[in-house]
Amino acid sequence: MQFNNIQNFHGLISRSPTMRDVFQIIQNAAETEATVLVRGESGSGKELVARAIHDLSGRRDAPFLAVNCAALSANLLESELFGHVRGAFTGAIKDHKGLFQRAHGGTLFLDEIAELPLELQAKLLRVIQERNFLPVGGVLSMPVNVRLVAATHRALREEVKNGRFREDLMYRLRVVPIYLPPLRDRREDISVLAWHFIAQHNAQNRRKIEEIEPEAMRLLLDYSWHGNIRELQNVVEYAFAVGRGTILKSSELPPEFRETSVPMLQNKPLPIEDEKSAIQQALNETKNVNAAAQSLGMSRATFWRKRKLYAI
Repeated sequence: MQFNNIQNFHGLISRSPTMRDVFQIIQNAAETEATVLVRGESGSGKELVARAIHDLSGRRDAPFLAVNCAALSANLLESELFGHVRGAFTGAIKDHKGLFQRAHGGTLFLDEIAELPLELQAKLLRVIQERNFLPVGGVLSMPVNVRLVAATHRALREEVKNGRFREDLMYRLRVVPIYLPPLRDRREDISVLAWHFIAQHNAQNRRKIEEIEPEAMRLLLDYSWHGNIRELQNVVEYAFAVGRGTILKSSELPPEFRETSVPMLQNKPLPIEDEKSAIQQALNETKNVNAAAQSLGMSRATFWRKRKLYAI
C-alpha cells in the first residue's frame, strides 16, 4: 500500500505532525554539540534518535557507540565506560579502553541512564564538567572528546525527587530534551509502520502479503501497544511465521489480540488537528471512503460525520 506525506527520517518512519516536530528538533540539535536527553517508552526508537543526531552532526565519520546502563553491574559498567589499567582488579590482565576512549571524536549513547548507579553518576558528572576521565586503577587522567546522548523511559525529575538521580547531572544531560510519543498517541502511524514491516518480510519471498483484513487492521489500530514500534515489528513477524496467503488475517495476530482482558484503546480520540489531518491523508491515499475509514478504524458513518465536522 502506498501512503503520502510519510517521512523516513534516518529510520524513524512517520506521517504524524507530532513526529515532524521531533524530527526538526533532532535536526537542529545535531548541528550543535549540546548534550541530548531522549525520553520515551521501551521500543519507541530512542536509539534511532541518537543515531540520527550522530549521522547529522559533524561527528558522523567518527564512532557511534552505545551502552545500556541497566544491562551491567556497577563494576562492569564503570570499566566499560572508563576502561581500566592492567592489575586494577582480579582478572585485569591487560589495559582495557573504555567507551569514552573508543568513541573519541564521535558520539556515545547512554541508554537507560536512570539506571546508572549513584557512584557512577558522580563520575559521569565530573567527566562532563572537566572533559577528562580516570580509568579504573589509573593515575593519569585522559581527555574526552565525545558527544553524549542519553535516553530513559523514566521521568528524571521524579528520580531526582526520590533520591535516585543527581539533580546536577540531570541538568547537564537534558540540555536538549527530546520526547518520543508512544505509538498509541500517534495511531496514524500504525498502518504505515505495519506496511513498512510487511514490505521488509515480503522482500524475503517466503510469503507475500498484499492486503490486511479489515478486522485485523481494526485490532491493530485499537491495540494499546505498550511495546511500541518494536512490539508492532514482532507482531508482523509473528503473522508471517504462522500465516499463509496474501491476506494478513486477524487469526494470524498473536493470542493477546484475541484476549478480552487485554486493554484496548477503545477508539481514544485524536487531538482535533491530528484527526483532521489523518482523515485528509487517508482520503488522499486511498481515494475511497470505505478504505479510508477502515484505515483509521472508523465506521463509514463516523467517518462521514467527521468529514462533515471538519469540512473535508
